[in-house]
Amino acid sequence: MEVRSEGVQVRCDKLPAPVIPRTRLQVWFIRVCSSILIWTCLVQLVAVGELWQPRLLGRFSNVIGLSKVSIHVEEVPSPPPLLPPRNYISNGFLKVSCNGGLNQMRAAICDMVTVARLLNLTLVVPELDKTSFWADPSDFDDIFDLKHFIDSLRDEVRIVRRLPKRFNRKYGYHPLEMPPVSWSNEKYYLQQILPLFSKYKVIHFNRTDTRLANNGIPLDLQKLRCRANFQALKFTPQIEALGRKLVQILQDKGPFLALHLRYEMDMLAFSGCTHGCAEEEAEELKRLRYAFPWWREKEIVSEEKRSQGLCPLTPEEAALVLQALGFDKDTQIYIASGEIYGSQRRLVALRTAFPRTVKKEMLLNPEELWQFQNHSSQMAALDFMVSIASNIFVPTYDGNMARLVEGHRRYLGFKKTIQLDRKKLVEFLDLHQNGTLSWDEFSLAVRAAHEAKMGQPARRRVIPDKPKEEDYFYANPEECLCERTSCEDLLGSPSSSTTTQQGTS
Repeated sequence: MEVRSEGVQVRCDKLPAPVIPRTRLQVWFIRVCSSILIWTCLVQLVAVGELWQPRLLGRFSNVIGLSKVSIHVEEVPSPPPLLPPRNYISNGFLKVSCNGGLNQMRAAICDMVTVARLLNLTLVVPELDKTSFWADPSDFDDIFDLKHFIDSLRDEVRIVRRLPKRFNRKYGYHPLEMPPVSWSNEKYYLQQILPLFSKYKVIHFNRTDTRLANNGIPLDLQKLRCRANFQALKFTPQIEALGRKLVQILQDKGPFLALHLRYEMDMLAFSGCTHGCAEEEAEELKRLRYAFPWWREKEIVSEEKRSQGLCPLTPEEAALVLQALGFDKDTQIYIASGEIYGSQRRLVALRTAFPRTVKKEMLLNPEELWQFQNHSSQMAALDFMVSIASNIFVPTYDGNMARLVEGHRRYLGFKKTIQLDRKKLVEFLDLHQNGTLSWDEFSLAVRAAHEAKMGQPARRRVIPDKPKEEDYFYANPEECLCERTSCEDLLGSPSSSTTTQQGTS
């Protein structure tokens, strides 16, 4: 039988059989199988493409003329794999509030990591000092790379960003607050601090400066202090980027000397050093000293302190000392410091002797520094980076930054750091300025006094029962400097400096 419709002939015996509707389960099954088949084909095509890609691209580029074009794609290095976390039963939470400036807090953080490891504690990310002279509102993660800090120490100590809610004050929990005893060793923390955690679970150390001894600490804990300092405490990407830019600007102009000129208002007020200041400036510094009740010394005789070598050099004195050490007027000098007391007036002699004297404010645009304004610790971090990278580092006072930079430069291969003997220098300066020592005699005396003070390998000085007079661990972490050689070969016989006469400087 045939059916004709508008010139189209269709044979009825060839019509398809009626379509049987599929169930939902069948439709779903067909779709799944199709997807699997398609993805399998794609995977195979990608594999074949990667195998043939170099040849195909080479032939294709010759055809279209791209063989002469060099395209460089910079590979982003993948982060190192995380070490497995250390598995231990925590004895409690250690909360710490650091006090002082950036570098004082930096050393304290490393000490608290070590204490947490020793006592099997969980460390809460340290709180930074916001009430000191600088009133810097920065939190830990405003200065340091917090994720890197936690991850890089996970195989040693568990670090959390905050206490669990059940330990919050709003839930009625009050941790034990206390400052640990200064310069304490392993025995103190194990015998006197650890038992307290069984009762309180959370202890808050409200002062952390110099709470761990320089010496008498097990080697593995000393190395952990170094690891926290040199590897875990990395600045934020913003600080790192701007610090590297500063270093590059300086290096493009040749070798440079970083002068840590600690002639700042807080240091002069705290120390009572007013040499070279006008009478009204001395009174201003005294008023500031009385304004901070935790600065214990109030009535200070400036010249007595200066004669004992306990004052930072003035900018004028620093200029004379650098000239006596043999630095000429073409030396590039970077001033690593905050605002110099007396401002530009006090820098005239230094800039006259060394015209290539600069500060970060002269090398960077105001817009680049704007994000760090009123954040003294973040500004100090930039100076820290430049000081570490400098060809020569010269601090005019042995404060926390000077000592930590010195130790870091030792760690990087004993880069030259001139450790000024201020007690001798004050004597030489006075003799030269009153005409007793000629310039040549003055210069010779200054150089002779510093031949062995250039950051060479040396053993850390130990004075039993007088930890304040010992060499500071972070200035000379000798346990961390002997990875590739014998300490005896590098530093000399241990017996030569295990104990030292108290008068040695």
